[in-house]
Amino acid sequence: MINALWIFMLLVGFIAAAAQGRIELVTEAVFDGAKTGVGVSFGLISVMVFWLGMMRIAEDAKLLEKLAKLLGPIVGFLFPDVPKNHPALGFIMSNMSANLLGLGNAATPMGIRAMQELQKLNPDKETASPAMCTLLAINTASITLIPTTLIAIRMNFNSANPAEIVGTTLIATMIATAAAIIADRWYRNRHAPPAKRSTSPKMPLERTG
Repeated sequence: MINALWIFMLLVGFIAAAAQGRIELVTEAVFDGAKTGVGVSFGLISVMVFWLGMMRIAEDAKLLEKLAKLLGPIVGFLFPDVPKNHPALGFIMSNMSANLLGLGNAATPMGIRAMQELQKLNPDKETASPAMCTLLAINTASITLIPTTLIAIRMNFNSANPAEIVGTTLIATMIATAAAIIADRWYRNRHAPPAKRSTSPKMPLERTG
């Protein structure tokens, strides 16, 4: 679907430029876009390398392990259907820890591994399990303490104060995460299997008097 949308937008742009007799604009846009993309990528490298290095130091210092332990009760609440001490929980906590630090590139591999482990627990391999849907929702709307990538992009475009978005980003991600959790709980309760009714036979009432 995404590929079709990109092709549609490219065709529309090409047709619009041809209709105006300015087909050279397409070539200019292609080269300008490529130049901007390369420039932004190089601008991101320094910041991403710094924060990935900091994350490696935190990992060697067992800080990520402590953060994961703090997230343990929260993960247990969000994923009640995942057995305790299952490998998926470890990957989920690592994914959430990286997202808290705004390291989406570092969080992605952990999220993929978590999905793979959750798929092993999934009884219906053709449909996403509730735990997989929860992980997707939390991963998409994760609380971000330090928006590393956005700060790097703002620095690359010479922002006067690239870190000024930290506060608003934290508020926005908190609201988004709360909305994701509420929606997830609502859908879980709505589609939960009905409680089994008691099938024990009724005892006949004894006559009195």
